[in-house]
Order: sequence, then C-alpha cells, then structure tokens
Amino acid sequence: MQLTGLHVYPVKSMYRLSPDTAVVQPWGLAGDRRWMLADPTGRFVSQREDAALGQIRPALLPDGSLVLTAPDGSRIEVPAPAVASGDPLAEVEVWGTRFHAAEAAKEAHQWIAEHLGDYRLVHLDDPRARPVDPDFSEPGDTVSMADGFPLLLTTTASLDRLNELIAADHPEDHRPLPMERFRPNVVIAGAEPWAEDGWRRIRIGGLTFKVVKPCGRCVITTTDQETGERRGKEPLRTLARHHRLLRKASFGQNLIPERPAGAEGDVLGTLHLGDDVEVLEDGAHWSVDER
Repeated sequence: MQLTGLHVYPVKSMYRLSPDTAVVQPWGLAGDRRWMLADPTGRFVSQREDAALGQIRPALLPDGSLVLTAPDGSRIEVPAPAVASGDPLAEVEVWGTRFHAAEAAKEAHQWIAEHLGDYRLVHLDDPRARPVDPDFSEPGDTVSMADGFPLLLTTTASLDRLNELIAADHPEDHRPLPMERFRPNVVIAGAEPWAEDGWRRIRIGGLTFKVVKPCGRCVITTTDQETGERRGKEPLRTLARHHRLLRKASFGQNLIPERPAGAEGDVLGTLHLGDDVEVLEDGAHWSVDER
C-alpha cells in the first residue's frame, strides 16, 4: 500500500491545499485547521451551514500569515494573531467543546462579512487547548479545530466500492464521486475495500498512527467542493444502506499520531507522497447497524 494523497485545510471547511509532503504534529498535519470561522455565539461555522465556505481559497505564508482569496478575486492577507502579541482571545466551540482561540484583526472580519456572513475569523494559538474525545484517546492527546481527531484517512479502494454501490442502487446517480467530497488528510491506495475499518495501528513512511474511530459522514459529502453546489443525496443515501458503523453512515477512519522514540518538540516527522503504508495491528470491531 502507498500514500497517494495529502491534504491540508488551513481554515476549517474552506478549500484544501494538496502538498507533496506534510509535517506531522501531535494535533494533526502542520497548518491543518488552525483557523476557523465562528458565529456570534462562538460556535464553529462549516459547510454544513454555509456551503460557500468551500469556495474561499486559502494559502499559508512562511511567517504564519493566512491569505484568503474569494471567487471574485478579492484577496486579503491576515497575520496570525497570538496571545503573546496582545491579540484578544475569543471563547469558541467545536462540537460541544469550548476553548479559547485568538481573534484576527477587524479588517479580516470585515472581509469575511462581505463575502460570507457575520462570522469571526479565529486562530488556534495554542494547539494544546483542545483535547481529543477521551473515549477514543489517551490523556494529553489534543486536536486542532478539526471535527474531532488529528487526521482523517480514506482509501481509494473503498471509494471505488462506494461508487460501484451507488451505480448499482441508483443508476441515475452514476457520476463517480471524487475523493475530495470526503475531505481526508491522507489517502491510501492498494488496500481492499473497507479494509481500513479493521485497522488498529498503521505505519505511513517512518511514522505510526493509532486508528481510533470510524468517521460518521454529514451533508458536506453531498457538496461539490469545486462549485459549492449540493448534489443530491449521495453518498449519504448509499452509505446509510451499505456502510453504517456506530449508528452513522461512515467513510474513512480517524487517526492519532504516535510520538517516535527520541522525538521531542512539536514535529513528529514528515509524510511524503509515495510513502509505503503497513498495517501493524488489525482486528478492530465496530458495531454495525443492519438496515
């Protein structure tokens, strides 16, 4: 098996970057979902509520600044706010967990308001501020502003199988779905369909990862990531019929990176496209809903 895809999402629910290499940190790929939009109550905003988020193109500059470009070509450069610089903190929330993030400058909020809505742009200054769900992690495991876990893994074989199921069950929805619909961080080729559901621990290149939980899917998977349009009921309809784990239509597995022996600091290592992938432990079992 090989690593064939790497994706980083600098701003939660905005467009992706797809580098050839990515640094791995304890809370995820470097630069992944360290920025987020929050509504006036502090709750995160995603494509679930506003599909237009996915049409904003982000870029990261070497000094940590964020560049956002709207479909109309409008562009803004936003320095990364930080507590040490005296920038204000905002209490924000992702799926019931409240924590503090630094607010971007008011000019950024104005730009966001013009292109998206009444949202605040915040930056996770302290990546240790948000713990991973304790039911699926160890004490001290933390995550960026991703939905729940540091990395999401998908496989090309499972996508091929899903597209076959959609074509068989609903010929009118025969257009193959691209992997981008599922917004993974790492994509693996060479596995059997759904094999990842049984993995417990894997190695990608020189790094190891715990495979901790299936990923329950939502309406974002029905959204064309290139146009922002909702495209009907797929893949949720077919996943709900054929691939329900932990009572949810599921696709992909969540990962937590392990710290290599002797590695200190925030950098655990680097992933490269083409890295070999090996299953170190398997035999995971998840409750399956019969439909």
